[in-house]
Amino acid sequence: MTTKSNIENIERRIEKYWDSRSADLSRIRRLELEGVNAANWREILTQDLPADKILKILDVGTGAGFFAAILSKLGHKVTGVDTSAGMIDEAKKNLRELKLDAEFFKMDAQALNFADESFDAVVTRNLTWTLPDAMQGYREWKRVLKSGGVLINFDSDYGGRNFTRDNSGVDDEVTDKMLDECTAIKNSLRISTHTRPMWDVEFLQKLGFTVQCDFDISAKVHADKNVPYDSTPLFKICATLI
Repeated sequence: MTTKSNIENIERRIEKYWDSRSADLSRIRRLELEGVNAANWREILTQDLPADKILKILDVGTGAGFFAAILSKLGHKVTGVDTSAGMIDEAKKNLRELKLDAEFFKMDAQALNFADESFDAVVTRNLTWTLPDAMQGYREWKRVLKSGGVLINFDSDYGGRNFTRDNSGVDDEVTDKMLDECTAIKNSLRISTHTRPMWDVEFLQKLGFTVQCDFDISAKVHADKNVPYDSTPLFKICATLI
């Protein structure tokens, strides 16, 4: 039985883990921003966003501010949130160094401090698999979307695998102990029992979205040979709120 206390313990464990990874992940995201991957990500993101208008965009699980940097450079008003204070610090630093504007807040992706229908779009990368309650996360993201708004989610089906140095795209700063902790956290989460992305597609449809899914976009966004990559396929879900 999952209790409130258990969920809070998991959430603290997740936050502590990503705090410990914030510096090395920030370095990798800066490599991406400064290489060919940035243009590929920009193309993939913008093809599903309304054109010719400035959008209010929520970047959930912003990490080191990768999507925030790409989208704010295009002129959009971006708000990034993350449960990790370390990640928020890295995001602020990166956007400041890049001379780009975005707002960043430490916040739970499953309990957002925003009014209903606040955003034209919600974007997220490699977050959903780490949520203690992914269903609640999806409900919250729907709540803050305007009618006709779009949710773009990039994630991977990690449920049946363990994280190792060979398959996780990490550098020497990430220890085997950290990878073991990541595996342990992943195994504690309900979403790891689902077959993805079909579970996500079906749940989003039940929430009232129309959904398109690309099961593997890895080849499109893993083009820069200077960047280490996770070996698990990266899927893309684009869900429009009816």
